[in-house]
Amino acid sequence: MPQIRDAAIHGYGGYVPRLRIKATEIARIWGKESGEVPIKEKAVAAIDEDAITMAIEASRYAIRRAGIDAARIGAVHVGTESKPYAVKPSGTIVAEALGIGSNITSADYEFACKAGTEAMQSIIAMVSAGRIEYGLAIGSDTAQGRPGDALEYTAASGAAALVIGRETRDAIARFEYSVTYVTDTPDFWRRSYERFPMHTSRFTGEPAYFKHTVTAVKNLLAENGYSINDFDYFIFHQPNVKFPLTAAKILSIPLAKVEPGIVSDVVGNTYAACSMLGLVKVLDIAKPGQRILMTSFGSGAGSDSFVITVEEGIEERRERAPPLVAFFSRNKVIDYGMYLKMRDKIRV
Repeated sequence: MPQIRDAAIHGYGGYVPRLRIKATEIARIWGKESGEVPIKEKAVAAIDEDAITMAIEASRYAIRRAGIDAARIGAVHVGTESKPYAVKPSGTIVAEALGIGSNITSADYEFACKAGTEAMQSIIAMVSAGRIEYGLAIGSDTAQGRPGDALEYTAASGAAALVIGRETRDAIARFEYSVTYVTDTPDFWRRSYERFPMHTSRFTGEPAYFKHTVTAVKNLLAENGYSINDFDYFIFHQPNVKFPLTAAKILSIPLAKVEPGIVSDVVGNTYAACSMLGLVKVLDIAKPGQRILMTSFGSGAGSDSFVITVEEGIEERRERAPPLVAFFSRNKVIDYGMYLKMRDKIRV
């Protein structure tokens, strides 16, 4: 794919709900051993939180870091698979709450866990083409999981947002290249009127996650002449702790370069926000001149892979909003009964 021209990150933000449930608590309820749990804990959206409210919170931080008037944003694109309304856009509500205005493009994206990076792709294209000055790309989910299913251990809640605009001297990071790889791989789905998604267990790893993630990275490297050594950080979709580290091993990536992007162990799989939250965490610590390779994954299935280079503006702008790790310690642990209540899994 051609080089991305004149598109950069000017602001970024993440949001993780305060409520947490320990994976060992879920294991206790379903008679599993504590050694079988895939993560430590996961974030749980409260009864008054949803994909839209979390998107608004993350976007506020992103706009604050960008230091721009919200009215200059010309597009609000939201990626989620847990939108509150079956038929009603999420982006228009986000735009209204943020005071962005009405002369914008608004779109909702659904491609499972890569819906957020789909939003990024479209905003990058619009900025590069000169259609808009700034755009807001958002990934947000209150991920679903059937009680007792393996997904319940990891399906979590969170949001991430990026303000993307033309490349300037004070930008946070610039986009260099992007590739996408997709196939019709039915590893995960939810039909209309079904409350919870279905999955094909180990099939979700291979040929779904690993095939698409690894292929997208290899295609990006082959097309653009990069090598693994050209990158300081690698970010993958994080459905659990093991998958991104296994992908790194397959690609011969030093694991020390992957660890800073992993948030799944204390937040969980935030689906459309997952790889974007990894980017937020890395931008909190990356230095000017360092290069990031970010690769998402969405069931169904596909991956978006980006080359991102950190710019000088990162040092000053990251201080304008709290780092993602601030949300890790700002937590309240709940039991399984309260978790069922918060996530509307008890129907009376």
